[in-house]
Amino acid sequence: MFISKRITLAVSAAALILSMGAAAQAESHGGIKKVVIGTEGAYPPFNNLESDGSLVGFDIDIAKALCEEMKVECEFVTQDWDGIIPALLAGKFDAIIASMSITEERKEKVDFTNKYYNTPPAIAVPKDSPITEASDAGLAGKLIGAQSSTTHSNYAEEKLPSAELKLYPTPDEYKLDIDSGRIDAVIDDVIVLSEWLKSDAGTCCKLLGTLTPDPVINGEGAGIAIRKGETELRDMFNTAIAAIRENGTYEEINDKYFEVDVYGD
Repeated sequence: MFISKRITLAVSAAALILSMGAAAQAESHGGIKKVVIGTEGAYPPFNNLESDGSLVGFDIDIAKALCEEMKVECEFVTQDWDGIIPALLAGKFDAIIASMSITEERKEKVDFTNKYYNTPPAIAVPKDSPITEASDAGLAGKLIGAQSSTTHSNYAEEKLPSAELKLYPTPDEYKLDIDSGRIDAVIDDVIVLSEWLKSDAGTCCKLLGTLTPDPVINGEGAGIAIRKGETELRDMFNTAIAAIRENGTYEEINDKYFEVDVYGD
């Protein structure tokens, strides 16, 4: 049901673009006037598709603030995570604002703006778990869940080789499996896990510990991905990111969702 709503929204957005008879990135008199933004819609509290079809979350509010600062019209399209970069390259949208970490591997395919937040990975386990340490030794022989094609799944592969890794298309699936006891632990962004654990859906589990990020695996923080060579759009976003950091808009959005400054060092 959740997935079908996400597909419906994406199809509706695509139909609207086609009906306008224009490419995703509309230009007028040489200036960008509209930006179509791709997001996942399945990664709360950063981006999530609600039951009424609305998109909410930190990523979404930041995107809207950036569009307002850039004085452009913004439209959102949801896209499954595994296909989000291919969809950008195919022209389905102009930019990805979906908590995408800036890594060297991804830089081979797309360009990035400066970061707009940077938070570390963490491990969560059931409240009655015998696991006491968020390390390779502590998780040896355990089954860990992670979202596929993420820096967190890459981290588990590289840094937690003694554990067995199970991949999921979205965090929703690994949350169900750890709640039902089918896996022993999960790895994801510390904010994602912390907010889930505060909710009714997360009462099964606890935060085991925060992990030390590896710059090669985890990258430089979350940035906005755009197609290579689109420097005007990248520069517009970078200027807008700096502006909302300076004028207090970023802090206002941050404080709406979090008790800590997620921008990081």
